[in-house]
Amino acid sequence: MSATKLLEELGRAYEPGAVEQRWYKFWNDNGYFQPRGDGEPYVIVMPPPNVTGELHMGHALFVTVEDIMIRHHRMKGRRALWLPGADHAGIAGQWVIERQIAEEGLTRHDLGREGFLERVWEWMDRYQMRIREQLTSLGASCDWSRYRFTMDPGPARAVRTVFKQLYDEGLIYRGERLISWCPRCNTALSDLEVIHRDITGSIWELIYPLEKGSGTITVATTRPETMLADTAVAVHPDDERYREMVGKYIALPIIGRRIPIIADEAVDPEFGTGALKVTPAHDHNDFDMGIRHGLDRISVMNYDGTMNANAGEFAGQTSEDARRNVVAWFKEHDLLGEVKPYTHSVGTCERCETVVEPLMSTQWFVNMKPLAEPAAEIARSGELRFVPERFTGVYLNWMDNIQDWCISRQLWWGHRIPVWYCQDCDHQFASVEETVDRCEACGSSALRQDEDVLDTWFSSGLWPFSMLGWPDETDDLKTYYPGHVMETGHDIIFFWVARMVFFGLKFMEEKPFHTVYLHGIVRDANGDRMSKTKGNVLDPVEITNKYGTDALRFTLITASGPGTDLKLAEERVEANRNFANKIYNLTKFVLSALESAEIAHDANGDIAEPDVAAMSLVDRWIVTGLHQTVERVSRQMGAYQFHEAGRTLYEFMWSEFADWYVEAAKVRLRGESVDPVVPQTLAYVLERSLRLLHPFMPYVTEELWQRLPQDGEALIVADWPAAGTTYADDFEKFEAIKEATRLVRNARAEHSVDPGRQIAALVYPGALYEAYEAVQREFRFLTRIDNEQFELLNGDPTAPDESTISIVSGGASIYLPMAGLVDIGAERERLGRELDEARQEVGRANGMLGNEQFVSKAPDHVVQQQRDRLANAEQRVELLQRRLDELVAAG
Repeated sequence: MSATKLLEELGRAYEPGAVEQRWYKFWNDNGYFQPRGDGEPYVIVMPPPNVTGELHMGHALFVTVEDIMIRHHRMKGRRALWLPGADHAGIAGQWVIERQIAEEGLTRHDLGREGFLERVWEWMDRYQMRIREQLTSLGASCDWSRYRFTMDPGPARAVRTVFKQLYDEGLIYRGERLISWCPRCNTALSDLEVIHRDITGSIWELIYPLEKGSGTITVATTRPETMLADTAVAVHPDDERYREMVGKYIALPIIGRRIPIIADEAVDPEFGTGALKVTPAHDHNDFDMGIRHGLDRISVMNYDGTMNANAGEFAGQTSEDARRNVVAWFKEHDLLGEVKPYTHSVGTCERCETVVEPLMSTQWFVNMKPLAEPAAEIARSGELRFVPERFTGVYLNWMDNIQDWCISRQLWWGHRIPVWYCQDCDHQFASVEETVDRCEACGSSALRQDEDVLDTWFSSGLWPFSMLGWPDETDDLKTYYPGHVMETGHDIIFFWVARMVFFGLKFMEEKPFHTVYLHGIVRDANGDRMSKTKGNVLDPVEITNKYGTDALRFTLITASGPGTDLKLAEERVEANRNFANKIYNLTKFVLSALESAEIAHDANGDIAEPDVAAMSLVDRWIVTGLHQTVERVSRQMGAYQFHEAGRTLYEFMWSEFADWYVEAAKVRLRGESVDPVVPQTLAYVLERSLRLLHPFMPYVTEELWQRLPQDGEALIVADWPAAGTTYADDFEKFEAIKEATRLVRNARAEHSVDPGRQIAALVYPGALYEAYEAVQREFRFLTRIDNEQFELLNGDPTAPDESTISIVSGGASIYLPMAGLVDIGAERERLGRELDEARQEVGRANGMLGNEQFVSKAPDHVVQQQRDRLANAEQRVELLQRRLDELVAAG
């Protein structure tokens, strides 16, 4: 197809809405999202979004980062596999349906377990497609043929298999422990599901009489209602105030229970009165203290947050009512001391934000020490790497201080615990089978399955191998386990990352990935968390509809580096929409330049690099810049510095290619005798640049790449560019001319010269004479210098008169005669400022070269760059000083 025809198909501006769905369908229909070829596998497992969740900017960020990784490695020839899925969401999933049926005046108990689960499955089946649509809207190039749901039969069998093995090995056990309980969700929570928030409440001093009227001891508490379950009062063994009381007994008010005064080093003498009420059944620290001292555990609270029979006269009251009434009793009996305002941390449910209660409960636990030790060791040895590296310490700190994991939840939705109880012989056993008909011990059919379900993170922890078919030895499992990078938020290192690691080591005998890349949190423009209550939420669907997916992706990835929270403003997305338009218009210009050109191709059918003998100085400059950009971006991508890679591409494509080379190239595209190397260079640089940009902005790059005269199948599977030859000397020469051009433009603007006005110029290039001579047409065009009033001179620079603007750059002196336009005083000030800048540059370069460590350790080319910089700065100082002296002498 001719360039003219292609140009006709391209509208005035880029319209992403007309492009994105078409290219996504093209990629998916042609199987490009599936692993291709025989290269080494490269695998990423998608963090499975909750089916209950709405698409938010956190999803947009993880899709962007992971899609960049997978597209990059696909282009590098790897068998790239991005495994998508969705999570059943446990508590959140059940809560959605409970709220739904509550609108019908029903509870889950009205429906029964089976009826309730039918409603959940109907909802999940419907909304799983919604998750897929949300992910595809962001350009996620994952293999949808391998999509999995955590409750699918395969992953469910993997869960039962893991549970049974750990159970048979004694690593899963059932026991009574103090756990965190959510009265609203009516289930146990793991420690990680408890979010601690600071609240302002009160601290009450309660006076406890000693036995036989021998005195009193005053305790301080934030939860007076739990005193009904006290089984001791503890003091620090070195606290002189209470030394004589240790070993004595208290008659616990209201209840009358006889409890001891004990000494324990865990007591903080500075907190409250220094005497601590000990309630082993309602406080985690007290629970541990109770074990050390053999104290009873008395629970006074029901699972719904009300007081039980052990609370005596307060039984049946809510905990809040009991608190008020207990305080009132102490006041009535003159046993209430001071009451003070107090800010303290309270545990709340991660899902519903209800204050959790520490309660004694019989639950299922995983013995974590044997699993955590090898998972910690691979991080210490460097086998498992974290990006950023600082999170290695965070991970190890948790692993080294890990507690047993409470895995049972009192819910109906989720993986039901595969433990069966025989009603005839009391045998208890775990099974891999979904249904069991006979007791394995006595053969009885009188069996009952455990009512609880597993913590959602139990099944999620198996995700890297369960979604590949484990426990079966599938081809996918053999080929694609272990994976390579786990990309996720730093807030779920413990919830998910750690569990995937120890489960992978235990059941696959190999870590599930070698690198953990952690992204930050997307915040609003002011750095605040986005929330509906604040009204500062940016909806990714609305943003992509308005500005396009590419603009949002590029904004998210360039806003911050790994592990760092980012600030997102709509204006930045709009700016990157303009970047997409810039590339679009750049391509239109290139296509117009190719209209009658013959473009050469290499042996692979790719647009060939221009012949070095045919290239001009400016051509070699842009080709060198391209090859340097390929090398730099490839290095940054390999180091997971995707934000820097995106910024590098932006700078090269907008500033170097579009603003400099394209403008300079227009000189040789004029008239009938077009220099054929210019279209070749334009096509080559644009085509390779689109390849580099494709992982970041897949839609606009595919749309434009397909218009170029190349023989490739699709950009998504095109080869990643290789860094070619660089022409360092020519690159530096044109960089010097570029700087001179910038200074001429600045001088014109400072002296209010009309942009369209042609001016005169005398140029003394010094050592760059041949370079200026080679690009004098481009230089004149870019600086708006009159062809007839341009002189390129050898010899010592000499200004025509005092009304001349003087510019010194890269050893060249440029004089712009501006009779009648130049304020001599202002010109002296300008030259003085430039002289100060040049002297500062001399000082910086001398400082670097005077540093023995820098000179001895830095690469030779880096040291030489500093020497060249010093020589250029010293020459500039000399020339500026000379011109300044001339103006001063002229008065």
